[in-house]
Amino acid sequence: MFHLPSPIQKIENELTRKFQINLFIKRDDLIHKDIPGNKWRKLKYNLEQAKIENKNTILTFGGAYSNHITATAAAGKYLGFDTIGIIRGEAYLPLNKSLQFAKDCGMHLLYLDRENYKHKNFQQVLPNDMAPYYLIPEGGSNELALKGCAEIVVEIEIDFDFIASACGTATTIAGIATALKSHQTALGFAVLKHENLNQEINEKFPFINTNIIFHEAHFGAYAKINPSLIQFIKNFYQEQLILLDYVYTGKMMFRLFELMNENYFPKNSTIVVLHTGGVSNANVFEVK
Repeated sequence: MFHLPSPIQKIENELTRKFQINLFIKRDDLIHKDIPGNKWRKLKYNLEQAKIENKNTILTFGGAYSNHITATAAAGKYLGFDTIGIIRGEAYLPLNKSLQFAKDCGMHLLYLDRENYKHKNFQQVLPNDMAPYYLIPEGGSNELALKGCAEIVVEIEIDFDFIASACGTATTIAGIATALKSHQTALGFAVLKHENLNQEINEKFPFINTNIIFHEAHFGAYAKINPSLIQFIKNFYQEQLILLDYVYTGKMMFRLFELMNENYFPKNSTIVVLHTGGVSNANVFEVK
């Protein structure tokens, strides 16, 4: 069911040759067709803990286009958990592609206005006969998620200098950073506007000492796109036969190539980028 460890492919193009960069992509998008990438990494040990606590219902949070919501719903379907998704904002019909998939997987969708969602005041929308549940925070962002994401580094057999990942909550890159050697650097490409992601990580996970360099890659806002990004992703697919999504991995790769052009990386650097999935919900070939 799960394809682990996920494969690594070398990326070669005019830029990598010009700047003498060894670029690889770790294909976490191939782990599972419905639970791809870092979503499975963050869910893995949470679901194991739910079993230990004998809780058969998973409750979690997300926006209307959340990959975490769809992954949790799919994990529930395949692994035998009941799932409840607390969705930010009002209910709209027909459901979008992401929420329809979650519902088809058996997830019970509940909606919470943005103010109550912000403070996670969700008890009001739960049924009175609610079964005991295991709570996974938004994006799967907790200590058990760090443990799962650290395994990404363990699986990489080549020696690398930099490892890059797109960031929403930054849990994935924080988990990766916990497993790095002293000469290795984690690069986080933020697809949301953040004041200070390092500070947010330190507040959320004060017990870890991470050194992550963040670069903005949000193109103005979360999920915002422009013609240059769309064309870049299409060109990348034509060259490499690897499809990137336009919310996370496409923006990361676009910005990474910009850094190459800016001579950010020393010659002969080895870089591993993480493909975290998400193409099913953000396919450039479906953009109208």
